Amino acid sequence: MSHGEVLEISRQAVQVAIMVSMPILAVSLFLGLLVSVFQAMTQIQEATLTFLPKMIGASIILAVMGSWMLTTLVAFTQSCFGRIATIGVGG
Repeated sequence: MSHGEVLEISRQAVQVAIMVSMPILAVSLFLGLLVSVFQAMTQIQEATLTFLPKMIGASIILAVMGSWMLTTLVAFTQSCFGRIATIGVGG
C-alpha cells in the first residue's frame, strides 16, 4: 500500500467523521446559542439550563438522521474492508 492510498483512506475517514457528526454538533451549537441569548436577556445564570435542550435536540437529530448516519458509516467500513481484502490478495 502506497503513501497516497493511506492518505486517501485517512482523508475519507476524516470526511465521513465530519459528515456524520456535523448534524448533531450544529443543532447543539444552535440550541446552546439560543439558550445563552435567553439567559442573557433574562439574567438567569443557571449552568445546567443548556443541558436539556441540547439533549433533546441531539435525540431528535439521531431519530431523524440516524439511519443516514449508520448507512454512511457502514458504507465506509465496507469500502475499508474491501481495500483490506485486495491488499491481502495482492500482497
